Amino acid sequence: MVNSSQAAGRLPTSQKHANVTPLMKRSGLDTADMGNYRPVSNLSFMSKVVERVMVNRLDDYLAANDLLPRCQSAYRRWHSTETAMLRVCSDFLKEADTRRVTLLSLLDMSAADDCVDHSILMQRLHSRVGLSGVVFDWIKSFLSDRTQQIAYNGQLSAMLEVLFGVPQGYVLSPLLYILYTADLDHPCRCQTWSFTASVR
Repeated sequence: MVNSSQAAGRLPTSQKHANVTPLMKRSGLDTADMGNYRPVSNLSFMSKVVERVMVNRLDDYLAANDLLPRCQSAYRRWHSTETAMLRVCSDFLKEADTRRVTLLSLLDMSAADDCVDHSILMQRLHSRVGLSGVVFDWIKSFLSDRTQQIAYNGQLSAMLEVLFGVPQGYVLSPLLYILYTADLDHPCRCQTWSFTASVR
């Protein structure tokens, strides 16, 4: 099934439905506030197997062509918040040794993966990453015609079409999100800006 799916460049419709379970982000939060829940998509076993194979193949392609953002730590093998903090601390100490001021800018990207525009993502996968042919068609098929239902207290909501986002619970979602936001890395890639300030 995995090889047939990828050779045909499409994911069967039967593997595109998800039951979304709302889980508390952490204990002690207000259960009446919907913002305190994390929507986790429960998918079929086979869809996750097919996704895992695609992730492994894409990882090999991206690594071989050096297409992943250099400073990206989340969702990558051998990378973590620890490696990100080590890099930041190293840069701070390096600049302090040369008596330079260090400024840290933080961007809150919470829930941003739910806002991924599929057409923009596909454009970036083609133009920036160079995907085409059956691989491109498969990812387009993977993102399109998806449906989901909310599963809560033993009941299911009405079925809805998924038009945006790379939801939590998908094996391929983290990698697609990295590639979607990869261009954010370019303006500030490990840059050092020098400026002179006069004090009166």
